[in-house]
Amino acid sequence: MVKDTHRFQPFTPEPIRLIGERGEWLGDFPLDLDEAVLRRMYRDMLAARMLDERYTILIRTGKTSFVAPSAGHEAAQVAIAHAVKRGFDWIFPYYRDHGLALALGIPPRELFGQMLATQADPNKGRQMPEHPGSKALHYFTVASPIASHVPPAAGAAISMKLLRTGQVAVCTFGDGATSEGDWYAGINFAAVQGAPAVFVAENNFYAISVDYRHQTHSPTIADKAHAFGIPGYLVDGMDVLASYYVVKEAVENARLGKGPSLVELRVYRYGPHSSADDDSRYRPREEVEAWRRKDPILRFQRFLEARGLWTLEWEEDLKEEIRAELERGLKEAEEAGEVPPGWMFEDVFAEMPWHLKRQKALLEEEL
Repeated sequence: MVKDTHRFQPFTPEPIRLIGERGEWLGDFPLDLDEAVLRRMYRDMLAARMLDERYTILIRTGKTSFVAPSAGHEAAQVAIAHAVKRGFDWIFPYYRDHGLALALGIPPRELFGQMLATQADPNKGRQMPEHPGSKALHYFTVASPIASHVPPAAGAAISMKLLRTGQVAVCTFGDGATSEGDWYAGINFAAVQGAPAVFVAENNFYAISVDYRHQTHSPTIADKAHAFGIPGYLVDGMDVLASYYVVKEAVENARLGKGPSLVELRVYRYGPHSSADDDSRYRPREEVEAWRRKDPILRFQRFLEARGLWTLEWEEDLKEEIRAELERGLKEAEEAGEVPPGWMFEDVFAEMPWHLKRQKALLEEEL
């Protein structure tokens, strides 16, 4: 278990790292995760990569209209999923977090239902693709405006403190969000109120096509925590164990009443910003290939193999199992059928007012 002390120092000049490039353990404390958890983390990372690939196929076959690739973010997102109490703490994610959603336990049927806007989508097809949510898992529905979910995360955390629920709000975002006013307002208010919140930047160095050095003069995002008076941690986000232990400590500190933290997980997205983007126009292929050699899944694979926890046969079995799980989820989502147009009138008012009843009746006459 993570000790009730600050194991990790904030504002380090170099990213906190626990797994070396060759898979060696670099920590100055004993690894205290059992083999089942380590292997589950690897499975979740592999599943996140395969879901990402499946989403790409959906856009290329014309079944969906928007995809935000997350390959390269797997270690960061899976670490967050394992660092919180699932279904108890609240997650305020951003649109690239489908690996986080899957690792938390949102069923593939619901994720694909949201991507395809079928009746399998709990949000009833009212959002653009890549905007899932889950009431059961306390997964706030993804918002399209950048950083607009940061103030609600702060507000939810303050309510948790006032009600003494023992919960923590974890809010994720990309580096581009840190240029928005909502980002500063939300974190500042959470800090002033001592709210149980953890703000996590998945810094992949590009806000769509704008590179990090053209977004801010701050050397790191973690450094910005100085302005809020809270700890700021700089972490190698391609290292699943470093990401897990630091986020876990920040979550537990928040739960203990020590207030919010800002965690910067440095990652790299291998794909474009979205399916509407041509990343070759703003970053060289050599840069992408250099980061591919730091692949978070391969690094963790080397770590497990050194401990006798990974074999090629196990990997092939895992891939087959995950592939079947995803295909089953996609099939169920497609078979759920299209969302009835009348659903747009539901869930707005406890009792539908007369003018909406009239509009609904007119729509039904036209169909």
